[in-house]
Amino acid sequence: MSDEQYDVVVIGGGPGGYVCAIRAAQLGLRTACVEKRPALGGTCLNVGCIPSKALLQSSHLFEEAAKDFAQHGITTGGVSFDLAAMLARKDTVVKQLTAGVAGLFKKNKVEHILGHGSITSADTVQVTADNGEARTLHAENIVIASGSEIATVPGVVVDEQRIVSSTGALALPAVPKTMVVIGGGYIGIELGSVWRRLGAKVTVVEFLDQILAGMDGEVSKAMLRILQKQGMAFKLSSKVTKAEASEGGVTLSIEPVSGGAAETLEVDTVLVSVGRRPNTEGVGLESVGITLDNRGFIPVDHDYQTTVPGIFAIGDVIGGKMLAHKAEEEGVAVAELISGQAGHVNYEAIPGVVYTWPEVAAVGRTEEQLKADGVAYKVGKFPFSANSRARCNATTDGFVKILADAESDRILGAHIIGPEAGDLIQEIVVAMEFGGSAEDLARSSHGHPGLAEAMKEAALAVAGRAIHI
Repeated sequence: MSDEQYDVVVIGGGPGGYVCAIRAAQLGLRTACVEKRPALGGTCLNVGCIPSKALLQSSHLFEEAAKDFAQHGITTGGVSFDLAAMLARKDTVVKQLTAGVAGLFKKNKVEHILGHGSITSADTVQVTADNGEARTLHAENIVIASGSEIATVPGVVVDEQRIVSSTGALALPAVPKTMVVIGGGYIGIELGSVWRRLGAKVTVVEFLDQILAGMDGEVSKAMLRILQKQGMAFKLSSKVTKAEASEGGVTLSIEPVSGGAAETLEVDTVLVSVGRRPNTEGVGLESVGITLDNRGFIPVDHDYQTTVPGIFAIGDVIGGKMLAHKAEEEGVAVAELISGQAGHVNYEAIPGVVYTWPEVAAVGRTEEQLKADGVAYKVGKFPFSANSRARCNATTDGFVKILADAESDRILGAHIIGPEAGDLIQEIVVAMEFGGSAEDLARSSHGHPGLAEAMKEAALAVAGRAIHI
């Protein structure tokens, strides 16, 4: 075997790609991972999930100290923050975690190859470094895990100064007095929350008639009210048609989606956050005859294999939920399939989390989806206002909602607004993986006093027998 011959070459070092490479190496396959960024981890670790959560935590602690400590009898006097220190801490967290992935590569003997990877034939990847030097890798199997990039809005040009993407919003040198967020999805709501907490007047412009599209309708409406109470403003069923940046700020033209008079808004900063699109340009798909579908995704079969035998694709480039942990599961599955094992991802049990405060978390089906499919179901709900631990912590906003099959009682979905919702939802994820019922959850002992007791009570409520409400 030559130095350039591999069992698996993975293009992309994000959550899907690096996890796939590590798992393939664990299974005894000679593996290389090609990544054009100097730091591994992809968008998630470098300019996405991780830095945004670091800023969400810092800004949350500041707001707690400024507004909430007094109710606990804690007197702080005037509370201020150091934005430069917040950003520096965020950068440190990113460096630590990306370095950790590099360490995992060394531990598992995955070769990290820096450069842009492009497929030139069914078993060949050419890697071009920044200095133009190229090397050719031969592989029995190629996995495309090139992720996604920021989607754009017609008439709005991102300059990362006045009009920023999620990347620019993670590094603003000062808190803007006013900010418009274009898009009311996960990322827009999270980053809008960061800058609102730090003093910006934030307005979210959303094309649809609800925020957090795809979430359960009741959850979306409740979260809208909570965010409005926190001070965030919303223009729903609206679209931005034009944005002109100048030294003084940005002039926006906003119109109702259904038609009508446009309004003009002057703001300091605009954040464009309308989702992401698959990053397939320059990967070399055309050289092997792989054709994208009508939404720009790479079509794959149930084994994640493209139309070319031996070339696989995972993560954001194949569509579905554009989530890091979804890509990770696919990365593990495809590595195991390549090695001759069984690989499987249960897409009904992939959770989604919005890391605002309170958090929002969901897994499985929504009420709207069940109604549309004609599925008979039962609902169990329990508010955090009736949970003893939430009362002790003064974190009573929100509720737990569990949807179960009307006949079998199998859990079909769960939706949470509340403290630590992103961690609490994992109980439902495990239950669903095992085909669990609401009765199973209701019969399981939960430590008292604990936030998780709200899960038990919601499961009891499915059968109409909640104890504490």
